[in-house]
Amino acid sequence: MPTKPILTVKDLNVVFPDNNGGLHVLENISFEVCPRDFICFLGPSGSGKTTLLRVLAGLLNPSSGNVHFIRHQQPKIGMVFQQANLMPWRTVMDNIKLPLELEGVSDAKAKVKAQEMIELVGLRGFEDSWPRDLSGGMAQRVGIARALIHDPDLLLLDEPFGSLDAITRERMWTELSRIWQAKQKTVIMVTHSINESLFLADRVLVLTQRPGKVKFDLGVDLPRPRKDDIRYTPHFGKLARKLRETIE
Repeated sequence: MPTKPILTVKDLNVVFPDNNGGLHVLENISFEVCPRDFICFLGPSGSGKTTLLRVLAGLLNPSSGNVHFIRHQQPKIGMVFQQANLMPWRTVMDNIKLPLELEGVSDAKAKVKAQEMIELVGLRGFEDSWPRDLSGGMAQRVGIARALIHDPDLLLLDEPFGSLDAITRERMWTELSRIWQAKQKTVIMVTHSINESLFLADRVLVLTQRPGKVKFDLGVDLPRPRKDDIRYTPHFGKLARKLRETIE
């Protein structure tokens, strides 16, 4: 039996007012997301990828079109940005449990849940470390743990590894894939990287230059769990060529 979508986006348009008739950022974006999908939006700078995430997160109202979550109450949404945006005066543990503090959860329960997230993202032993003492990859693990701690219905990732060096970035692909496999969250991620999108996603949607439109929707039929060497297989290369040709 086909899985019912938990999110539908229909004819989404975003226009920012200016002195020249408005800046059209997104045009007629439509797609559906099913539970536990990992979807990547791939496109050049300025194609509206971050704007799309802001709309999905409820931080920006669309100019027209609909974003509909298939549930009665307001969905919980977690978001991870390009920079980890950790509070420098809070330890790793305190940064991670912040969302639960804001929800009024007791400190004892918040610590238990935060420790679970610390174990999940591979940061055991760093509970009392300060953000200044973390590498870029470790800081992003804290950001991912903080976004997951309140058990979101949808996790939004805005190029979370874009500021990392190439080797750390590729390691983080494997880590994020492992974390997703463990938690089975519904994820929408934006990226510039063809290899990143293919390694992580079930589907890759390619956006055009501004105004961003969905130009191509590629199902990624690579087996899971995915290990680093899958990037060197002929089929991975074939999918990467399809995406590259679409973008060019």
